[in-house]
Amino acid sequence: MASSPDDFDNYEHLLPPSWKTQVTAWLQEDTPSFDYGGFVVGEAPREAFLLGKGKQTAVLAGAPFFTEVFTQLGCEVEWHLKEGETFEPVKHVATVRGKARHILLGERVALNMLARCSGIATQSKKYKDLARAAGYKGIIAGTRKTTPGFRLVEKYGMLVGGIDPHRHDLSSMIMLKDNHIWSSGSITNAIKQARKVGGFSLLLEVEVGSEAEADEAIDAGADIVMLDNIEGAELAGVARRLKDKWAGKRKFLFESSGNITEANLHERAINDIDVLSTSAVHQSVQHIDFSLKIQKPKN
Repeated sequence: MASSPDDFDNYEHLLPPSWKTQVTAWLQEDTPSFDYGGFVVGEAPREAFLLGKGKQTAVLAGAPFFTEVFTQLGCEVEWHLKEGETFEPVKHVATVRGKARHILLGERVALNMLARCSGIATQSKKYKDLARAAGYKGIIAGTRKTTPGFRLVEKYGMLVGGIDPHRHDLSSMIMLKDNHIWSSGSITNAIKQARKVGGFSLLLEVEVGSEAEADEAIDAGADIVMLDNIEGAELAGVARRLKDKWAGKRKFLFESSGNITEANLHERAINDIDVLSTSAVHQSVQHIDFSLKIQKPKN
């Protein structure tokens, strides 16, 4: 059977075989022993409404993880909003059906995850929209500054919000930062050593702090050059001069990172810069407020 257009927008299909075990671990962490509150409510069948609250327009993200929490507890989830869609509070986003005790077992785990994932997606969309409004045509990306053990959800939120999640781990791409360069003696030495083991299939990125360092990285064969904490007119000048110098001789991308905020994004949105990466879309983001309310049985 042919795939439908919706299949290609379903980010759940990206998730690795191991992702459901992470959900199991969350549940184990939250109820390591007796469920005292669950003892009180029992196992009568109930229906609970998932409500999107707060005071801002938000993007829904994290639906597969939310559903899996309740699937593992023998409950069913009916979504009334498609993942990636925006909503205004208060919005009835989904309905959970199952035994009262089981709904409450999954409540806090599911809400905490959904609040953070949706917060990241919302912030990611905001940054992308700001960049496009400023005329920027390049890539908006997150960073690897994610929460240990929760990276999959945070990277997922970036994707749903419409930005590039950047590399996932140390094995995804070769990135040489200041410590690597100092330890190996020079940018050129670091690149040669990394290429020896990384082979042809891995992109190689080098973090630099000056035009001279960027020039050396390009000359040594870096695929991506990160102009770290270079801003304003200096950023535009460095990018333009080096692109002109190496035109037709080397293929590379420029990435700008460090101290990118909503307030200064328009200043960094220079089209000679191919990638703007920022941890502001996933570190310390405002979570989206959700609640799960069990409904009183209808007489």
